[in-house]
Amino acid sequence: MAEASRDGGSGDPRYLPIAEHGLIGDLRSVALVGTDGTMDWYCCPAFDAPSVFASILDAERGGSFRLSAAGPAKTKQFYFPDTNVLITRFFTEDGVGEVQDFMPIRGERAEAERHRLIRRVVCVRGSVVFRARVAPRFDFGAQPHTLRMDDGVAVFASAGLTLALTATVPLETDGPDARSEFKLAEGESAVFALDQVGGEVAPRRCPRMEAEEEFQTTVAYWRRWLSQSRYRGRWREMVHRSALTLKLLTYAPTGAIVA
Repeated sequence: MAEASRDGGSGDPRYLPIAEHGLIGDLRSVALVGTDGTMDWYCCPAFDAPSVFASILDAERGGSFRLSAAGPAKTKQFYFPDTNVLITRFFTEDGVGEVQDFMPIRGERAEAERHRLIRRVVCVRGSVVFRARVAPRFDFGAQPHTLRMDDGVAVFASAGLTLALTATVPLETDGPDARSEFKLAEGESAVFALDQVGGEVAPRRCPRMEAEEEFQTTVAYWRRWLSQSRYRGRWREMVHRSALTLKLLTYAPTGAIVA
């Protein structure tokens, strides 16, 4: 268990090595999450779309979705067994908390176009103060955006893409960004959901119960898919993780795998 530090090998603490990231997706797009809880790459609505978060490339102008313990913490990142649901766990002086990152796999067209990204925060032991900052920078930081609060929902609108952020904890605006700081006690949780909206897709909240259902449904999807594997050799865990990653990089509408 190592404390996460942003150092991509060049001595610059703003960048985590690529190996210090996990991957989530919905078979249409993907996001990278660092071991410090920062989502520093996300493109929407497709694998080859311009970025929304790209601080992995440019810490100043790339944009990110930071969600982590507010104080000093050691971290550990792993996948929920046999799935592409990513867990980043924070160990602080006062308790243990974790962020569960996943994107539901949608079949129906309207909900598939939402590209919902869920970040569920859970306090496992004691109490933990978490801090979130959502700072999209559309089109690799080249496209400006506006931010408005609509009944507690943060709506980020650019010329080519609009995203809506909902949360079960209060959100505040900070210039073009949204932020939140909150404390969870053992057994308590909070949910952040980021959706593409516009056209037929309207902003929609993600209550805690719905997030739990989405978590279970997403876990079931990946385990059902993996159950087709017939490999039973000594490298089973590595082979299955590789298979899950390749599936995650498959574009569902065509079946093509990202190069």
